Amino acid sequence: MKTTNQKSTVIKNEDAIIAEHILLKPAGYPFDFTLMDDNIEITDTALFEQYARDQWSGLVACEDSFLFDQKIIPDYAFKIMSVTPNNSIISDTTKIQIIIDDIDKNKDINTIKTNLTLSDIVGQENAKNKVKIIKKYIENPESFGLWAPKNILFYGLPGTGKTMLVKALANELDVPLYLIKATSLIGDHVGDSASKIHELFEKASKNSPSIIFIDEIDAIALHRIFQSLRGDVSEIVNSLLTEMDGISENTAVITIGATNNPSSLDYAVRSRFEEEIEFKLPNDKERFEIFENNIKTMPLKCDLDINKLVKISKNMSGRDIKEKILKTSLHHAIANNRDEILMDDIDYAISVSKIKNTDIKGMFE
Repeated sequence: MKTTNQKSTVIKNEDAIIAEHILLKPAGYPFDFTLMDDNIEITDTALFEQYARDQWSGLVACEDSFLFDQKIIPDYAFKIMSVTPNNSIISDTTKIQIIIDDIDKNKDINTIKTNLTLSDIVGQENAKNKVKIIKKYIENPESFGLWAPKNILFYGLPGTGKTMLVKALANELDVPLYLIKATSLIGDHVGDSASKIHELFEKASKNSPSIIFIDEIDAIALHRIFQSLRGDVSEIVNSLLTEMDGISENTAVITIGATNNPSSLDYAVRSRFEEEIEFKLPNDKERFEIFENNIKTMPLKCDLDINKLVKISKNMSGRDIKEKILKTSLHHAIANNRDEILMDDIDYAISVSKIKNTDIKGMFE
């Protein structure tokens, strides 16, 4: 049989047998084009397969050689990782698959690193107690047997510390944290969502012990009554159920879902959570501690009455306190060329915030 040098992957050969299967991997350009990206994104693998067969039909495929595109992206190379049988002709019946590196395929599935510790979390004692169980399980999963914690639901108003607690837990345990916004798991085509959900759980399992945190899980695990609003609801819910059930076979992988509205969750998904933990707004004592802890880290001096701040901030979350009161007051002081934050800056922050609080009126009188 005739062969070619390494720059050419295929030759026409009528005596060769038909290839049954070819596995390709993008290899980039043979030259260094600084304005071009060596990576490509395949949005439809079935369409790519048809495109590949039409272009390379009649050519002989050899393992570890290359196919060069001559249509849409001329001279872009695809390495032949395997071909069955080797040295066989590409035809209209050849199955052609392409490998996309995990870093591209799972570009939205990355681990999160943080310096937070559980001591940074104010209040939420019930959630902290559950976290202690998770810590003991991760440190010694064999001791729990069939009684291991697996799926937990955090619920409560925004800014009450759900994400913060999970970050602190992962940091103290030094395990991978897959922090995912639920909307990032929604695909553009039928089957995309199921594939993304499977990839997420598969990656976490391969890197166990690990924690999966799906924020705003109600965005994908909607109750079936919303089927008419979102046609992909059943597909996503079924995929999530499959993974949450199957994860029981994986050692030291915890799934934590978070929602502001647990009543909107699909009942079957909600039933998979062994425990639902409410995150409550901080009480007076907790708000005092939140103000105290955050003021210590501010870049300007503060002349503030924390007791008055506690009254002002009734019904506010920890995030509201930090972002809407303290940060806005800091920026206001800086904008007015002051090196100290005053209660006047707090007054300004309250006035421009969108927070509804009937207790605020008159606090500065």
